Amino acid sequence: MNDRLVELLTEAFWETLHIVAVAGAFTLLGGLLLGTILYITSKTGPKPIAVVNAPLGLIVNIGRSAPFVLLMVAVVPLTRLITGTSIGTEAAIVPLTVASVPFFARLVEGALLEVQPGLIEAARSMGASTPALVWRVVLPEATPGLIRGFTVTLVAVVSYSAMAGIVGGGGLGDLAYRYGYQRFQTEFMIWPLVILVVLVQLFQILGDRCARTLDRR
Repeated sequence: MNDRLVELLTEAFWETLHIVAVAGAFTLLGGLLLGTILYITSKTGPKPIAVVNAPLGLIVNIGRSAPFVLLMVAVVPLTRLITGTSIGTEAAIVPLTVASVPFFARLVEGALLEVQPGLIEAARSMGASTPALVWRVVLPEATPGLIRGFTVTLVAVVSYSAMAGIVGGGGLGDLAYRYGYQRFQTEFMIWPLVILVVLVQLFQILGDRCARTLDRR
């Protein structure tokens, strides 16, 4: 491994980590909020509201079903509005977040729906309001499932970030495409792949360990 390769890999690695960290943070906040609203307003939720749940669920389903490559193109106007450009690491964060929030929101909804009904009924019998029920009972009980869901989402974000690199999003995907694919330099294809695999494994191990630690069942 020559010095030039190490330099480019290091720069691309930090770009990828930046993209994943920022997009992951926005995904965590947006997906948690959206998934909680879907749970609360669902038929079996604490406060069913069909007129809210149905259109919100439709938007989430559309976001989840859209292929990421097409989604990147579709949100270019939004990306330019937010970042002032459609290429680069900052620009890649916008489509990554748009693609990941609906994905995580469904996982959040599923995790919250798995909370034992007996715990919810017990809280209701003690006069807990809907916000108190969700904040003090449902979310704490669902924490292991939420962590597992976010881990899966974070792994998907890493994969999306590599695809974003192909269209100028920066990071390891961009490095592999420009040097490995276009210039036929095999080492520039192999090393980014190895780093991405290791990164995914680390996220998965940390996520599984945190979930097991907090699982009280």
